[in-house]
Amino acid sequence: MPPQCGFYYGWMIAGTLAVTETASWGVLYYAFAVFLVPMQEELGWSQTALTGAYSLGLLVSGLAAPLVGRWLDRHGPRGLMTIGSTLGAALLLVWASVEDLLVFYLVWVGMGLAMAATLYEPAFAVLAKWFERERARALLLVTLAGGLASTIFLPLSAWLVEAQGWRGALFALATILALLTILPHALVLRRRPEDLGLLPDGIEPTRSPREETARAPNGAHAKLRSVPLGAALRGPAFWLLAAALSLGTLSQAAMYVHLIPYLAGRGYGLGLAATLTGLIGASQVLGRVVVTFLEGRLPRNAVAAGIFALQAAALVVLIGSRSPIGVLMFILPFGAASGAVTISRASAVADFYGPAHYGSIGGMVGMFVIGARTIAPVGAGAVSAALGGYTPVLWTLASGSALAAIAMFMAQRIVPPLRLEPDTDVGR
Repeated sequence: MPPQCGFYYGWMIAGTLAVTETASWGVLYYAFAVFLVPMQEELGWSQTALTGAYSLGLLVSGLAAPLVGRWLDRHGPRGLMTIGSTLGAALLLVWASVEDLLVFYLVWVGMGLAMAATLYEPAFAVLAKWFERERARALLLVTLAGGLASTIFLPLSAWLVEAQGWRGALFALATILALLTILPHALVLRRRPEDLGLLPDGIEPTRSPREETARAPNGAHAKLRSVPLGAALRGPAFWLLAAALSLGTLSQAAMYVHLIPYLAGRGYGLGLAATLTGLIGASQVLGRVVVTFLEGRLPRNAVAAGIFALQAAALVVLIGSRSPIGVLMFILPFGAASGAVTISRASAVADFYGPAHYGSIGGMVGMFVIGARTIAPVGAGAVSAALGGYTPVLWTLASGSALAAIAMFMAQRIVPPLRLEPDTDVGR
């Protein structure tokens, strides 16, 4: 799409990713929970055996994240995300016919690769290359849609299971995933705006499409700085950022799984506990809107650290709550913080290190984040069983979130956000 048409192609990519991320998260990540009971009833496998395959898939996804990031930096997203979508749809068909537990585990090894190639990590790498000043809005568009994945696909999957059985439901989900992701990834995604003669945000180049230059607001030429992976790994800011995001994710992933049993142990009925827990998704959307609104209005380090501080405070509120209102006072800020972290993570990597090596650096960060997401549910369950209840778990998670706030604040102080630098080579 030529620059003179007045529409920046990056928004076409962002809109496409909003659709494909919703479908990918809904089918590959969230729908699994719906199939636990019917698979147990038909195949006789234990819940531990079934969830073990799912955890293995998440582990593979985390281990593959750095390789995915390097591929994205070198070759772009179109081939990788198209193959990932195709692999995910094909594996759903294999899952639908599975009879052997070993085959089921192999399916989820492949699902881990499909998730690594299609979920937020590669999508954020694409947006980082296509947007600079408008990045927050592009991230909001994609994550708002992605935040609705569980709201759409959990009830849809349950309805399909009731109507067609779990095997038929998987066939239907494979069809939905294929239709909504494979062709959009193949036809719309592009590596970088320079390939269309543009710069991030749709700015027309001042000299040549091959030069990463743009006009700064004062009319001077400017160049985007980017830090390579090796240099990033040698700096303390990367490890502080990875620690903050991992600790924050640990709390989020543990609560997503264990909030219902925690509330049930406090005397709440299953229906009320599930309803209260389901409000976390709606709060996530609110958190993403708020953090995008605050972009540029408050100091970035205060916002980023404040997200994790809010998460820690919410967990303390839950520990002391004795009524549904008190639980709601936990859910709203905790869900908002967890939703805001998604955007904050994507923005932080780009702000710290620039767009050129975003895939490689973001993939390394993603490896730690996905690792935390993988061990959180089983770790929280083990601690609860060992210590005789959830209260020690909640205090541990609150402390971890507080440490995440400190680590994020320190990381922001060590490496200030990148800015456009004057290009001294222009005119020579």
